[in-house]
Amino acid sequence: MSPPIDKVQSDEKLPTFVDVVVIGGGIAGITAALELARRGTSVAILEKGYIAGEQSGRNWGWCRQQNRAEGELPLMKLSLQLWEGYQQDFGIDLGFRRTGLVYGTDNPSDLDAWERWSKMASGYGVTSRVLTAAETSALLPGNARRWLGGVHSPSDAFAEPDRAVPAMALMAQRLGATIHQRCAVRELEFSAGRVSGVITEHGLLKCSSVLVAAGAWSNMLLRHHGFKFLQASVQSTTFCTTPVQGVSEGGVSMQDIALRKRVDGGLTVGISGYGRLHLSPRGVQQVKPFWPMFQRRRAGLTYSLGRYFFEGPDAIRRWSADGVSPFEVVRVLDPEPEARLIARGLKGLTDAYPHLKGTVSVAHSWAGMVDQTPDSIQVISPVQSTPGLFISSGYSGHGFGTGPGAGHLAADLIRGDTPCTNPSPFRYERMIDGTDLSKAAKASLI
Repeated sequence: MSPPIDKVQSDEKLPTFVDVVVIGGGIAGITAALELARRGTSVAILEKGYIAGEQSGRNWGWCRQQNRAEGELPLMKLSLQLWEGYQQDFGIDLGFRRTGLVYGTDNPSDLDAWERWSKMASGYGVTSRVLTAAETSALLPGNARRWLGGVHSPSDAFAEPDRAVPAMALMAQRLGATIHQRCAVRELEFSAGRVSGVITEHGLLKCSSVLVAAGAWSNMLLRHHGFKFLQASVQSTTFCTTPVQGVSEGGVSMQDIALRKRVDGGLTVGISGYGRLHLSPRGVQQVKPFWPMFQRRRAGLTYSLGRYFFEGPDAIRRWSADGVSPFEVVRVLDPEPEARLIARGLKGLTDAYPHLKGTVSVAHSWAGMVDQTPDSIQVISPVQSTPGLFISSGYSGHGFGTGPGAGHLAADLIRGDTPCTNPSPFRYERMIDGTDLSKAAKASLI
């Protein structure tokens, strides 16, 4: 079941020409459009379903610096500034709150890794402190677990996915961007070796540049045009609870579950390290680059063979511009949440917080498809071989928090402005130039 998302009103008429077409109404596409419109660039957002209908409305809501790859840290620092700035500049509540983030553990290797990370991050001006057992317990009131230690990032934050992305879409509209939901892009149009437009289910829209920010579907659209893009999808299950008392206001990561307080007083609970892999033809083709990641995560995976084998983003499909595309067949990826994971998460929650037993219940549950790259690093980049084509995808579960910074960087690259941060960690060409992505891979800690 999809989570409740604030709705966005579509613009009535598709333009005939814009400077930039953004494909995808998730946070990567919306923030890029917002930044482009802010600078006077005409932009249209095309979404096959509805704004934030897929992973941008189904994530945990964390906006964290803690335990990010070094190459992502400047982008995340900028994102936190933009999260706050958007709320202040536009007067719209995104549910953004700087409440801090605490990780707790009973594993000595975690503490060693956090110590190394904190020293590295301090060079970027990020405050992160490794905790003793007593300090961890003091920062986690009501938590009954016995800790070896932890780590605390006081400036980390969260926002509410159900309201944040639709609100940023409204900001983009106020600045002149147009939004077109239930408007799938069937194909890209090229002229003289560069992008010249998109062919949608409602007709041709001419443009100078296209940003592919289609989440789990980016791979399918790009490979339809012969562009190699290494991306796979893993299903996650999440739930939120009825309002609770006596739990930290910020984010909490334990070895089996992660949680954070919601603006409505409940908790959003994620089941760390567990997911479902939908078997697919494209998945088989990509076994080699994804094998190291699979080996690290296989213990927490279950497997499924069903509808998505034929119709999902990793299926192998052929279509033409004058026929129905796969993006119209599946308007919104809305897989069923796994009941066993919800039960596991609820048990983990009440074991850690015994005072919640008998009082807390699941208010809503949902599943989403997390798009992954082999090195767990997103692509925010031009495609050098094809002028006018840009990609912002493969966020590997990190897209929501970094979304504002990613949108800023994408807008910089599209316009030819000075990049707000070093774009080289996010370059597309690493997927096609022989880079060993397994060596670059970072082990995601949540």
